[in-house]
Amino acid sequence: MAIELMYITNRTDVALIAQKAGIDRIFVDMEYIGKDIRQGGMDTVQSHHTLEDVKAVRKVLSGSSLLVRCNPIHGKTDEYSSSADEIEAIIEAGADIIMLPYFKTAQEVKTFISLVGGRARTSLLLETKQAAEIIDDILEIKGIDEIYIGLNDLHLCYGMSFMFELLADGTVERLARKIKAKGISFGFGGVARIGTGTLPAECIFGEHYRLGSDRVILSRAFCDVSKEQSVKAIEEKLTAGVKAVREFEKELETWTPEQFEQNRLKTIENTQKVVDIIKSRQS
Repeated sequence: MAIELMYITNRTDVALIAQKAGIDRIFVDMEYIGKDIRQGGMDTVQSHHTLEDVKAVRKVLSGSSLLVRCNPIHGKTDEYSSSADEIEAIIEAGADIIMLPYFKTAQEVKTFISLVGGRARTSLLLETKQAAEIIDDILEIKGIDEIYIGLNDLHLCYGMSFMFELLADGTVERLARKIKAKGISFGFGGVARIGTGTLPAECIFGEHYRLGSDRVILSRAFCDVSKEQSVKAIEEKLTAGVKAVREFEKELETWTPEQFEQNRLKTIENTQKVVDIIKSRQS
């Protein structure tokens, strides 16, 4: 199997480069409501992409799919339109997949699916403790095309120091098993380039394969366009990075169950090392 690779950008030139490099989904991120409060002070990406970005990226894509993350379910205020208006506009702009972030209840999921109305694929970003604890109820809802386990916000909800603690402690595996049992496609987390990462990218990809994940977001560390000197440099980095992922996947396809178990244990060990470092800096 080949894991679907997703890359967040609102730049049309970068979207074209990513598509040419073999990235399966271009991710335009319109979520902003409450995100700055939840992730304030953290080194996380808060994109503030717009509907005009969605329209622009849609025009240049011919092979890669277009995923748009909307805001959490919300009503109309003086500052922003309601979820109904927002989702309608995203559909009209040409999104192939719409992702609902930061939901806490089954009713929010039902509302989202109703608003999309089968006109785009529905993707749930499971990133709250409340949603994780009612996963069985959520999985009974009809119309969910896929679920993505968001480790950034979810680890904060559980008071953890490092987002991959959720992978090391079995939380991701527990959720993944339930999701797969319903025949729903899923993915989780973000990943850096092969040979890099606070938690080595090889460990993370190994866990994706062991758990039967279908997709992953290429993190800012995979290619941070703000730090590249030119469009050519971006193209070279994305192309080489995707090629390295696909080569490593060929290796993963030959792994034995024992090798996957060794990788799982290595992931736990490396995660604990990172947590120990974080805690020592905080003390």
